[in-house]
Amino acid sequence: MKPVRVLVVDDSATMRGLISATLSDDPGIEVIGQAADPLEARAAIKALNPDVMTLDVEMPKMDGLEFLDKVMRLRPFPVVMVSTLTARGARATIRAMELGAVDCVGKPSIEQPDSFVDLPDRVKAAAGARILRRHADRSPARETAPAFQPDGKIVAIGASTGGVEALISVISGFPANCPPTVITLHMPTPFTRSFARRLDGLTDARVAEAEDGAPLEAGRVYLAPGTLSHLEVTGGQRRHCRLHNEASVNGHRPSVDVLFESVAKTSGAKSVGVILTGMGRDGAAGLLSMRRAGARTIGQNEASSVVYGMPKVAFENGAVERQMPLDEIHAGILKLTSTGKN
Repeated sequence: MKPVRVLVVDDSATMRGLISATLSDDPGIEVIGQAADPLEARAAIKALNPDVMTLDVEMPKMDGLEFLDKVMRLRPFPVVMVSTLTARGARATIRAMELGAVDCVGKPSIEQPDSFVDLPDRVKAAAGARILRRHADRSPARETAPAFQPDGKIVAIGASTGGVEALISVISGFPANCPPTVITLHMPTPFTRSFARRLDGLTDARVAEAEDGAPLEAGRVYLAPGTLSHLEVTGGQRRHCRLHNEASVNGHRPSVDVLFESVAKTSGAKSVGVILTGMGRDGAAGLLSMRRAGARTIGQNEASSVVYGMPKVAFENGAVERQMPLDEIHAGILKLTSTGKN
């Protein structure tokens, strides 16, 4: 296979060198150019026609978000954000992913010196992502379901590459009394914290990062803190969140498999499992455990997945009861967790 051709865009020469060196160590990647600002990047895109671009947010001459918006409208192709692990950087990165960026990776810091470990894998996954041309910017429509009555089931969702857009689509359609929902998304902190705040503003439900010991309640959505802790569900009739920092599973912490396995054990038929877009196979085995325990399960279909990796493996191993396009999944979840017939 031909190597993935990458353009590296960052105003720091040191960071451009570090990103380029990290990517070049992978034989499946070829760094074909570097740019210090969006104007240089625009010329490089025209001249080199890269497969993937890594992009910083804070750059001179043109804001990275403004540049990304233009790219996604005029010449859409896969972009991976490489951002500082700060609150400001996190907010901008989440916005970038709403604009069409495929994935995000944090720049190395004292707290997370190994943040570039999976950068080559994320870039290669991005190369195979489905990218659509952006038109007029629009926020997701908030739908309400005043007749929805929860039946006591909990919902567990797993996602990776492309998961920001997918989760916005699903969670923005939840009513104020939605089923207790736990989510594992492969995204570093503080991006998950910023993303939880963004989701909270898009839905009538309450969304926040999960806290250890937090009780699962209707109307609440709990997002696993990125790279810090696995999220599990524990307890019997009174289920709650459990966070722990045990070893990575499938190369991830938090791991979707860890979440799904815990839900299979504690909730069984009183749960719904959902696996969304993402590279790799994390979550497939755990979703199969949920289905065998009596849970209802949904997988995002290929046509609507940015990366049809995790949902594909889960479908092929028999974990997925029904595949659905992204824009139907929130309604599918509510149907399976309501007191009406499902």
